[in-house]
Amino acid sequence: MLRRSGAGPEQSRLVVGGLEIDPRGRRTTLDGREVELTPKEFDLLAYLAERAGEVVTKKELLTEVWQQPWGGSDKTVDVHLSWLRRKLGESASEPGYLTTVRGVGVRLSAPTGS
Repeated sequence: MLRRSGAGPEQSRLVVGGLEIDPRGRRTTLDGREVELTPKEFDLLAYLAERAGEVVTKKELLTEVWQQPWGGSDKTVDVHLSWLRRKLGESASEPGYLTTVRGVGVRLSAPTGS
């Protein structure tokens, strides 16, 4: 499901199904096509990709991605996840890579069949 490929600079690439994230180059591709992300969307996706298959709480995302250790608005996370889903060609009602675990958080994993 998740693999870090190659050695050297390639080692930092994160791959989840057809999604490839290059943290050093700050580039993301989905099935070979580049996905344009804002800096915060990229940080959010990279953080989730490093924990692919795990459920990550909104509080953890606010702390680690937004650097808000004392909390913040869950709506901030929800809005960014919504934008990210749209750019990945999915929605909350028809998830692909991003799955909401109700009352807990969100999980990034390869869609079934990938």
